[in-house]
Amino acid sequence: MIQIDVITLFPELFKEHLNNLPFKKAISLGQMKINLINLRDFALDNYGSVDDKPYGGGTGMLLMIEPIYNALATIYGENFEQNKADHKIIALSAGGSKFTQKKAREYVKDQHITFICGRYEGMDARVEKELATETISIGEYVLSGGELPCLVVLEAVARLIPGVLEKEDAATNESYSENFIEYPQYTRPENFRGMKVPEILLSGDHKKIEEWRNKQKIEVKE
Repeated sequence: MIQIDVITLFPELFKEHLNNLPFKKAISLGQMKINLINLRDFALDNYGSVDDKPYGGGTGMLLMIEPIYNALATIYGENFEQNKADHKIIALSAGGSKFTQKKAREYVKDQHITFICGRYEGMDARVEKELATETISIGEYVLSGGELPCLVVLEAVARLIPGVLEKEDAATNESYSENFIEYPQYTRPENFRGMKVPEILLSGDHKKIEEWRNKQKIEVKE
């Protein structure tokens, strides 16, 4: 089973997704447990403050290190950063390394992962440098927070858990499973407004169909 802890300011953004596939299946099988941790529970004052202005000036607010540290300490215990190599703590940030299917295959083998979702202008740089063990990004663009990227990562991982997908071979035959984008696929009708299904797929010659599909795959670099 994979234990997932998610530190976020907006746990409600996750809840509807977790009630649907593939999360619902992974959780019902007892193969994934997701614990949503509201960062405001670790606010430093009665106003729920978890962010502050950056030193040196600048636009916007940053998540402070102290509330995030306190949230992590409830998971791993005090002074966890002294042996953080024993943990997997992932910060979601636009400047992180690119998330890939290869990463998903690595994560599905872990037993416990904690994700830290940034917000506003990001988080105190010490979170990524001193507390997290890894920082990842889902692409070269900017979002309002780390919640959607976290869901993207979690779904990619959940799909790889045995028994989650209806067809057991789906996860091994689809795009990026072997550094290839999957071949194009078609269904009825054979001819829609002049847009036709390739004749080879209608031939019934399974050997030639397999050869055609292999030629249509696009290699990707991870």
